[in-house]
Amino acid sequence: MITKDKKQKTYFLYARKSSESEDRQVQSIDDQIDRLKELANRLGLNIKEVFTESKSAKKPDCRPIFSDMLKRIEEGEADGILCWQINRLTRNPVDSGKLGWMLQQGTLQSIQTIDREYLPDDNVLLFNIETGVANQFIIDLRKNSMRGTKSKAQKGWMPSGAPVGYLNDKLEQIIVKDPDRFDMVRKMWDMMLTGNYVPSQILEIANNEWGFKTPKKKRSGGVPLSLGGIYRMFSNIFYTGKYFNWSGELYNTGKHPQMITLEEFDRVQVILGRKGKPRSKNREFAYTGIVECGECGSMITGTEKEKIVKKTGELKSYFYYNCTKRKKPHGPKCKQKPITLDKLEDQIEAELEKHTIIPQFKDWALEILNRKNDQEVQDRTKIYEQQHKSLVQTQKELDSLTKMRYRELIDDETYIKERDELKMNIEKLKDSLRGTESRAEKWLELTEKTFHFACYARAEFMKGDIKKNREIFNALGLNFSLKDKELHINKADWLIPIEKAYPELEAEYNRLELDKTLTNKRKSEAFASLILDWGGYWESNPDCRYHKPE
Repeated sequence: MITKDKKQKTYFLYARKSSESEDRQVQSIDDQIDRLKELANRLGLNIKEVFTESKSAKKPDCRPIFSDMLKRIEEGEADGILCWQINRLTRNPVDSGKLGWMLQQGTLQSIQTIDREYLPDDNVLLFNIETGVANQFIIDLRKNSMRGTKSKAQKGWMPSGAPVGYLNDKLEQIIVKDPDRFDMVRKMWDMMLTGNYVPSQILEIANNEWGFKTPKKKRSGGVPLSLGGIYRMFSNIFYTGKYFNWSGELYNTGKHPQMITLEEFDRVQVILGRKGKPRSKNREFAYTGIVECGECGSMITGTEKEKIVKKTGELKSYFYYNCTKRKKPHGPKCKQKPITLDKLEDQIEAELEKHTIIPQFKDWALEILNRKNDQEVQDRTKIYEQQHKSLVQTQKELDSLTKMRYRELIDDETYIKERDELKMNIEKLKDSLRGTESRAEKWLELTEKTFHFACYARAEFMKGDIKKNREIFNALGLNFSLKDKELHINKADWLIPIEKAYPELEAEYNRLELDKTLTNKRKSEAFASLILDWGGYWESNPDCRYHKPE
């Protein structure tokens, strides 16, 4: 039943819908207005003016139209508010308190929603509960949203808008390269890295010469890059691929495409005058996990330290190897000091130099050992034939045993025992056959690798490839240790003939090469003698050929 008092009141109609997730299920503003006008006609309400707003109500003082409406009610222009639900008016305790106080004071005489009316004489508890529910919804929504976005960040995807040069793939919920801008932004970084440009100069070239525009979005974008924007770009670690900042925290789980390296980012920060603190980095070190500390037995590990050179402002990296000190954490403190990478590699190079041969000696050694290969093939053939006969005979024994069981000449226990023993012998013979088949080829392969190593390892080592240097270092021997900055190696057996015999032979070779008094015949005879001596060392050490570096 419509009261006379309600007919005499004047209402402001207020319709609001936020574009944020809090209002996904709320009807559109036009739908709200249509339904509320129908309600006003049915109840006989006088609507003085319609207010619409597309703003979130989760924070106070963020809705200018709502604030203006309340001010006009306080000035007496209207008596009440007509809205869809109470959560259209408030989702925060500040606005809820103001509305509740206006109701209690009688300044606001009525709040009419689609399903009920709030009056000054009503129990304030009900109004507070309903506005509290609207406020709690926002709190829960924020918690759930934060939980989801934090999980996304931990999985390697920054849960916010992609910086210039990248785009948000809304379907896959990931960040991808912007095909129109990625290369241009990389070029801006390249210009900055030269040190010949300042950001304002790069900005002018990008906007005026390249026609650079930011990506067009719903309410922004499609405009030239700003000076603040280019400074933000050059300060954003996101471009390194692995790192990104979100919610005040630095994540190193990034999975988005890399545009620049971490070193390039640090260099630009130095150019911009933002020296900051050196950052620890995960790098691959060639000799980590191979060398032990000669004092405490812990492993030696590699570390990198960054320092800014005061004279040039350059950010420089320094590499060290030091004891991890993990083996005896509660024992006497290990006193070993770090060694620089350069000094460690100088020692490795010196060790390689001791066991480096010139190509002529490599060729001679292979020629000598290839002659031995003919005998190796003959030996292999004889061994192979004998092994094959044994395999055939053992297989016949297994077949005979099976026939005996079928004829019940032996019991199950005897059959199973002898069958398993014969099967084991067959497998061993098959393995031996396979080994014999590849014996000669493997021997030649290992021999060639040995002399290739002795001839070229030092030159390869000097190139500085981390993986290759690790392989070369491992091939030098076993039980590597470092004490008082001195490297100690239990050298591989195959190096012994080179270490003992080679220096004297090389000296004689060089003498003969430089001796211009010798005739070609005399020189050839002398070289032939050297070859015999060189071959004698290898033939007298046959076991060494099975200890070649892989």
